Amino acid sequence: MPTFIIMLNWTDQGIRMIKDGPKRAAAARELGKKVGVEIKQIFLTTGDSDLLAIVEAADGSNLAKFCLTLGAAGNARTKTVRAWPEAEYLKMIAELP
Repeated sequence: MPTFIIMLNWTDQGIRMIKDGPKRAAAARELGKKVGVEIKQIFLTTGDSDLLAIVEAADGSNLAKFCLTLGAAGNARTKTVRAWPEAEYLKMIAELP
């Protein structure tokens, strides 16, 4: 299944209610199950993002539904990138014309 990295930043509402973070993470995992997104890892980070989530999804539409629903809750904003593991990108490079 394709891997995606979701970069999350808390909104004002999200950081004010940070103590609810564990409940929100559990709810995100349940949401993921409903829309076909599996959360593999969640990391608290420093730098440009507050959190990073490594997820797998069958396709981008599942992921879009997931991120739109998270955003609609008002606690975080998301940015997402597709990630290819080393073996896959090495194979792509080897197949270049």
